Amino acid sequence: MTINNFTLQTAGGPANLPLDLTERLKEYYQRYTNLKVIPSGGDLVLEGAIAGYDLVAVAPTATDQAGLNRLQITVQVRFTNNKDDTKSFEQPFSFYQDFPQNQTLSQNESRLVPKILDQIILDVFNKTAADW
Repeated sequence: MTINNFTLQTAGGPANLPLDLTERLKEYYQRYTNLKVIPSGGDLVLEGAIAGYDLVAVAPTATDQAGLNRLQITVQVRFTNNKDDTKSFEQPFSFYQDFPQNQTLSQNESRLVPKILDQIILDVFNKTAADW
């Protein structure tokens, strides 16, 4: 399996976000499959980009303020199965975490980003490796 470096195609987010996502994906596949992750030429290829890093106000209150803020990360993933092209796909994967409106993103980012990435990685893994 080859996991190419993910890129950042959106404003915002930590500078190391694409590298962090790529390395977490490699570790996950090595830990939970018997696949060998190689630099290039894999039978399975996973690549993509972080397409969204959005902060959205949710849960409006009576005073027209948001009760919660939501950090949502979207990753556009392209999976190529060189042995069975019918299993190849390209699709976005997205997940979010909420935090109180009286706190800033910088206060919560280091706690929320790993949780969001963990869920996205799990979703990508389930979509690519569900039938093994």
